[in-house]
Amino acid sequence: MAIFLTGSTGYIGAHVAANLLSQHGAALNLLVRAKDPHEAEVRLWQGLQLHMDFPTFYEHLQTRIRVFRGDITTQFFGLDKDAYDRLIHTTDSVIHCAASLNRKSEKSCLNVNLRGALEVVQLGMRAHYYHGLRRFSQVSTVAVCGKRSNEVVTEDASIDWERSDYDPYARTKKFNEHMIRQLLPEVPLTFFRPSIVLGDSRKAETTQFDMVRSFVFLAGLPVLPFRSTDKIDIVNVDFVADAIATLHQKAQPQYDTYHLSSGRSSQTFKELTSALAAAQNKRAPVFLPALEKPFSSTVNMLANQRGGVGHGAALLKVFMPYLTWNTVFDNTRVTSELGRKPAMFSQYSFPLLKFSRDTKFRYPYQEWPVQRGTAA
Repeated sequence: MAIFLTGSTGYIGAHVAANLLSQHGAALNLLVRAKDPHEAEVRLWQGLQLHMDFPTFYEHLQTRIRVFRGDITTQFFGLDKDAYDRLIHTTDSVIHCAASLNRKSEKSCLNVNLRGALEVVQLGMRAHYYHGLRRFSQVSTVAVCGKRSNEVVTEDASIDWERSDYDPYARTKKFNEHMIRQLLPEVPLTFFRPSIVLGDSRKAETTQFDMVRSFVFLAGLPVLPFRSTDKIDIVNVDFVADAIATLHQKAQPQYDTYHLSSGRSSQTFKELTSALAAAQNKRAPVFLPALEKPFSSTVNMLANQRGGVGHGAALLKVFMPYLTWNTVFDNTRVTSELGRKPAMFSQYSFPLLKFSRDTKFRYPYQEWPVQRGTAA
């Protein structure tokens, strides 16, 4: 029997897969979009090479990973009857990590975060009918809390259906949680809500650069349109992945919902920028919150342009609300249960920034070895 993990070729999903393989000895059923079996293997190798060398990956591929070529937005994932039946009867639990992060596209969010999630839930329902489902874990987001300002939000106070949402991503993920609770009432459920996931505290390398681009852009400005004392809730991906894997594998977690965040220990803009400036022997930026509106207007204007500037501005436009809401998400549940806290972003922000600049925001992926099954 195995854990059915979606999103294993994505940033958080790959970290979760690597953690389950290395720390928990788990067997995995992985859904991968690909035209043929080898393309699926190559996509997995790209996602997991940040975490292991090729011989280790290939050994896992032969002994502990089953690859199902499909798409969560297609009925039965696009699998034939035999493959879908095999997936049902070999799945003992589910971690649904796949999601569309395209906060500008309602169509993409609806297709992946709702229609796709429904297919995953139906798989869970069928597995539960035949042999019982040990657990269904959903990787959600703190953004389900809707528009907030200057608050500390607990898990139980997050969902407020009368509150406006920031974007289609937040809205679809909020309904996603509701749908899962309604359709799997007899299955043990766990909801994980990460805050801003940015970097790995153990190493500088990353394969996810969208938020990093915005961070690097802001880090280079001499003036920032924020209040220096505002907090920003950033959490390291290794903490997030470890929490998901550990609590999913735990027989009886204490709660059904966890904020995977920095919580009340979140750092202020001044703390982060001062640490980054010191690491580069530069002067820290000046904070002028009165510039927030004109800055946002400029970003909105540049976001409509083509080229690198327009792309960077479009990314920043999407993330601006998450930078200015001065809201943190209480993480007492997860830190108490794991017995540790996330790393402070100031401790690893400069290596992350340097790696991203040095690689021009591209991860140097290794090719599949020429002789298949052996390292080059």
